[in-house]
Amino acid sequence: MRPAGRGLFVAFEGGDGTGKTTQCRLLVDALRARGVAVVATREPGGTALGDRVRDLLLHSGIDIGPMAEALLFAAARAQHVTEVIAPALARGETVVCDRFLGSSLVYQGIGLGLGMETVRAVNELATAGVLPDVTVVLDVPVEESLRRKHADGELPDTVESRGSRFHERVREGYRGLGSQLPGRVAVLDGTGPVGEVHGRVCAIIDAALRGYGTDA
Repeated sequence: MRPAGRGLFVAFEGGDGTGKTTQCRLLVDALRARGVAVVATREPGGTALGDRVRDLLLHSGIDIGPMAEALLFAAARAQHVTEVIAPALARGETVVCDRFLGSSLVYQGIGLGLGMETVRAVNELATAGVLPDVTVVLDVPVEESLRRKHADGELPDTVESRGSRFHERVREGYRGLGSQLPGRVAVLDGTGPVGEVHGRVCAIIDAALRGYGTDA
């Protein structure tokens, strides 16, 4: 249960090209328009260290092993929680994060075969127990999500280049994420029009805010 006075923590998850970054932005804009204090952030990133780790993992061309990858993501997350997320929540602000623990559980745990329990154990240290109150997973078929991602001709990063079988494992991992985070995960169909998906997201977040007695 969320401590009294602590802000709401929302994370968006999904494979590349599922629309989570767009839905993050739309939710942040909608909440701010209603006077809710919101901190918008992302992973890997959100801090100077996180941005360095992001570049190392996604664009360096270095062959990084699965466990080293998981540990690097966890290190960036530890800094992110300490520097950005925990202070914002303590101030009573809502945090909306583009990716968080769910990405590591699925990408390294399922996609790279480390196992969700192994990855979760690593991240329990990194997050110091801070978990999203709501994790919104956008579910889109892999073929469609990759088509969206590369429609503008942008070159794929290291993770995006791992092939359709990897991304199918990731999708299935996300669809079962609720078993690792019971009561905290909502899986939404992300194939519809952007506005329709946004409406479903807002309904989930509105219910969460009301449930915690937050005026929104």
